[in-house]
Amino acid sequence: MPLATALLEGNGRILHWSEDAEALLGYTAEEAVGSYAARLLVSEAELPNVTELFGRILNGHGWSGVFPLRHRDGRVVELEFRTYPIRGPGGVPLLLATASDVSALREVEGGLAILNGFFSQSPIGLAVYDPDLRFVRINEALARINGLPVDAHLGRRISNLLPGLNSAEIEQAMRRVLVTGRPVIDARSHGRTPGDPRRDRAWSASYFRLEDTTGQVLGVSSSIIDVTERFQAEARAARAQERLAMIAEATARIGTTLDLQRTAEELVEAVVPRFADFATVDLLEPVLRGEEPVHLAADSAVRLKAVAVGEAYESGMVQTADTVGETSAYDAERPYTQCLRSARPLLRSHVTEEILASLVSSPDRVAPGMAAGVHSYLMVPLLARGMVIGGSEFVRMRNSEPFTPADVALAEELVARAAIAIDNARLYRRERETALTLQRSLLPQEIHRTLGLEIAYRYLPSSVVSEVGGDWFDVVPLSCGRVALVVGDVMGHGIRAAATMGQLRTVARTLATLDLPPEQVLTRLDETATGIGDSQFATCICAVYDPVERSVRVASAGHLPPVWVAPDGTARRVDLPPGVPLGVGGVAFESTGFTVPEGGVMAFYTDGLVERRGEDLDVGIDRLARTLSRSGLTLEESCDAVLAALVTDGTEDDIAMIMGRVLPVPADRIATLSLNGSGRLTGLARRFTRDTLDRWGLAAVSDFAELLVSELVTNALVHADAPRRLRLFRDRVLTVEVADAGGQSPQLRETGEQDEGGRGMFLVGELAHRWGSRLTKEGKVVWAELELPLGSSG
Repeated sequence: MPLATALLEGNGRILHWSEDAEALLGYTAEEAVGSYAARLLVSEAELPNVTELFGRILNGHGWSGVFPLRHRDGRVVELEFRTYPIRGPGGVPLLLATASDVSALREVEGGLAILNGFFSQSPIGLAVYDPDLRFVRINEALARINGLPVDAHLGRRISNLLPGLNSAEIEQAMRRVLVTGRPVIDARSHGRTPGDPRRDRAWSASYFRLEDTTGQVLGVSSSIIDVTERFQAEARAARAQERLAMIAEATARIGTTLDLQRTAEELVEAVVPRFADFATVDLLEPVLRGEEPVHLAADSAVRLKAVAVGEAYESGMVQTADTVGETSAYDAERPYTQCLRSARPLLRSHVTEEILASLVSSPDRVAPGMAAGVHSYLMVPLLARGMVIGGSEFVRMRNSEPFTPADVALAEELVARAAIAIDNARLYRRERETALTLQRSLLPQEIHRTLGLEIAYRYLPSSVVSEVGGDWFDVVPLSCGRVALVVGDVMGHGIRAAATMGQLRTVARTLATLDLPPEQVLTRLDETATGIGDSQFATCICAVYDPVERSVRVASAGHLPPVWVAPDGTARRVDLPPGVPLGVGGVAFESTGFTVPEGGVMAFYTDGLVERRGEDLDVGIDRLARTLSRSGLTLEESCDAVLAALVTDGTEDDIAMIMGRVLPVPADRIATLSLNGSGRLTGLARRFTRDTLDRWGLAAVSDFAELLVSELVTNALVHADAPRRLRLFRDRVLTVEVADAGGQSPQLRETGEQDEGGRGMFLVGELAHRWGSRLTKEGKVVWAELELPLGSSG
């Protein structure tokens, strides 16, 4: 509010004129100073009164009151005056006058009266603080809230006066308002005051900065409302919201895998530390063994194994609970057992030493539990399909709030979700183990040693998919020391894929033992796959290795190409006619032949080894080739190196792999006699056979072998123009083979009692362990095997 000041000489001439005087009356200092006040500001009618009043004031009679003056624009302004007669230099009488606009003054006085009434009569707590946050003014409402008289507040800070509140946060908010000038609305404070020392209460406070008209900061003002009921309602709503959030989060994180233990760990991770300081999950032993859960007998004890344990901090609680994998027994009368039997939660809101002794599995765990600060306990049975499969325990220590019925409901919800996931994991584990057992039973149980070829293999079931796959491999011993290597992959997963794999493997093994070439094996196998139906497709590769010739013949049915590694470490893919997958039907297959030098390595595999999501197959095959090219490794070490390089984080598919390294065939294992030319070939062949077997230490079977050779050579002479070669091969059995130029396999023919010939192959069938024939480019080979005496196979 403007306060005008003016200084007048004894004759009424103006000596000083303030800016506020200019604001009130419109005359500038230049216009006013030197002028006579009466002539400038007073009307003719008021001039006598002014002269008389001026004289009295100069005579020492002070005066204050309201007097009208003329504004520069001609209007009359009512001003309230205060006058002060003074003496100037040399005792000259002077008059100092101050004045303010009566209407503005009355407005300010009215505003102050309203403000005082509002401050004193408001039911809302109000206070004013200076820049040091000391109380300057406080109304009765806030004094009653604080439980202290008004005078006790003045000149003191909240932190000194009310230590039971969150005073540090309150004063920090007020300082922020002082510095920034931005008001704070609905700032929450809480605690206990002398007015209500036994209950926690909450208030909503708003703060704004006080400034004068020049912008100078005078302090902070606050308004306070008691919002305890609303605060409690909001707290209840927040807890409910938190419970819903925990349930939603637990739903997302519990049961992400079909691993039983991981699922239990996910439950513990979901509740620690938000719900409990310590938590465990224990499962009944029969359930972990894969047995179906049963109702617990009334008088029976229970045995549980810990599968997950978690704590919010190092509390020492691990000494009171089982470690993962440890088993504990509870007799029939223990609260834990009764809780499992009833399938209802066990709540001990306030735990004493006596209560803890009844809960733990052994007395020596009571003291560590009490030392850790256990004060509240909750156990909830895990129920799946109406049957108890275990229990989950929750303990609070640092969390000062005891478990409540609302906490029990939340724990039941979380545990129920975990129990379903754990039971699903249990069922999956059982079914997967059953399927894997079936799958393994369909794979080779033993790989027989093969002369001239070192073999190593690996089979890895998928670590990601929820079902078994249809990958398989086989090593099939053939006649004359040859061996068939078969690798296949039924498309898809599950029991059906495994069953299809078993059928195809059996058929492939049977076809290979019939001495069919690889392309014919695949043709017949394709017919089998087509006959199975149900759109079952498979890829397959079949290779036949001859150790004598060191030759390989390979055919593929849509399978990945094998990798061949030369003795110098050079690795490359073997180019094959691609072929179509088995099950398409009606498509002919082709084979490719090549020779592998001694020390060369062949690798056959399924796509699970080289296929990775987002990566081209060629990248995986190249990685396989680079790994195989490493020198100085045994074949077994090469298998391990391949898995280490290509299977780093598990595999989404099964993996089957066979490797074969070509070895020299010892001279005492094979003997060959050329039968080209004329003469007594049968006698020559018999003598060669006897001499060879004598050198090999196999004289015990010489007679039978000579007879077999005689019949096979004679049969070739009679029915196939002439024999070409006799070969004796010693491995697990003694193989006699005769090659000729004929293209017709020998047949067993019925003969009469008077017939002089035709019984040669009958005799071969009686003498040999087994016999057969196979077609070659030059004709055919007829072979027969003799079992060797124990210990003579070498």
